[in-house]
Order: sequence, then C-alpha cells, then structure tokens
Amino acid sequence: MTITVERPTANARTLITPQLLGRLVARIRADHPQHAHQADQIMEQALAFLATCAANPDARLGPSELVDIGWHTFILYTKEYAEFCFRAAGRFIHHQPDDAPGESAGGGPAATMTAMKRAGYRVDLTLWPHSAKCNQKCSQCHEGCVDST
Repeated sequence: MTITVERPTANARTLITPQLLGRLVARIRADHPQHAHQADQIMEQALAFLATCAANPDARLGPSELVDIGWHTFILYTKEYAEFCFRAAGRFIHHQPDDAPGESAGGGPAATMTAMKRAGYRVDLTLWPHSAKCNQKCSQCHEGCVDST
C-alpha cells in the first residue's frame, strides 16, 4: 500500500514584506495599466519563479511574458531585489537575455512550471503559456530572459 501525502503549497507572497509587495504591485499597475487587474498575481508568480530559480541554480529557467513583468519590476528596486536574492538563493539571481532563445539549453516555460510545482508553488495558468503553445514557439519570455548564474 502506498500513501501519498500532498505537500502544502508554499505562499510566495511571504517571501517579501507586505509593504514591498504592495509597492511592487502598485508599480505594475502604474507601468502596465493593461495588466493592472492581474498585478497581484503577476508579482506572486514572479516571486514563486525567483524562489524556484534559487532552489535550482543549475537549471535555465525562464518566465512567461507576464511573469517577466514582475521580475522586471522587482529589479527596479535594486536594494530590495539584491537582499531578496541573497536571502533566498545565497547569490544574485541575474536577469540575462538569451540571445538565441530557440536554441536555449533550458526547457522553456513548461520546464519552469514543472520546477515551480516541485518547489511547492502554485502555478497560475492564466499567466503561463500552455505547453502546446510552448512547443510551437518557445522564447523563454518576450525578451528571451533566463536566470543565469
């Protein structure tokens, strides 16, 4: 007999202070008004993505286009972003464009979503491309950005 115990989903929002989360969400709403209704989810998924990068330093994980908005926004707050990176990963999580995303060694968003689930984070499918789309046109994100150690 096999007993399966489901691991509780980690809450990515707790990775930063509520005050910083509020500032980041407000910044997304101001800078990306077309996504204002999703700003909270974008930031939550960006934090889950970054925590997954921290837990998988050798994987070339990449965000979806919408999740990348959250990453770009967080990077603007350089002091807080650097502190988060060193606290979560023990290193700076670099945001580096992949100049040839179609030839990337990474598995694209599908692999990233799998890694996020394995790390215990919820994946909001409204912010991530479906794997069928991924296989047809995978560029990691609109900028071809990956975590590069």
